Amino acid sequence: MEIRFYKPTVVDIPKMQDLVKEEVEKGKILLRTADEMATTIRSYTVVEVDGKMAGFTATHIHSPRLAEVRSLVVGKEFRGLKLGKKLVEACINEAKQYGIEQVLSLTYEKGFFESCGFREIAKEDIPEHKIWADCIRCKHFPICDEIAMVIDL
Repeated sequence: MEIRFYKPTVVDIPKMQDLVKEEVEKGKILLRTADEMATTIRSYTVVEVDGKMAGFTATHIHSPRLAEVRSLVVGKEFRGLKLGKKLVEACINEAKQYGIEQVLSLTYEKGFFESCGFREIAKEDIPEHKIWADCIRCKHFPICDEIAMVIDL
């Protein structure tokens, strides 16, 4: 089995949207249009298994202090290979390269992020309020049941 991590190009966007479609429909991941993905394409990391896109995530930088793990997804057929954990590690490493102090995740998968070294915090304690700008687009807004988790770098 050949596993490869890479930075995608805009040509990868349709495959990325297809991979995340089911999670978007469930309301677990926020919909990102092709244009939105294109403007932030540099923030994404993709993992490929034997030449097939298996998952991706984005490292979104909010401020000199805080970055966020966004749009983390691994295709059903590739779950159990620890690819999600490796994608989160890629986000953490990228944040470290930029000198970021803390990485945030808003998630429904508390146990998974705990296994990656994150700890739960109250959503009210998230320091940069501009994070909430995306929330109005969520199908669960304003009743948010996501869990805020952070890891200090």
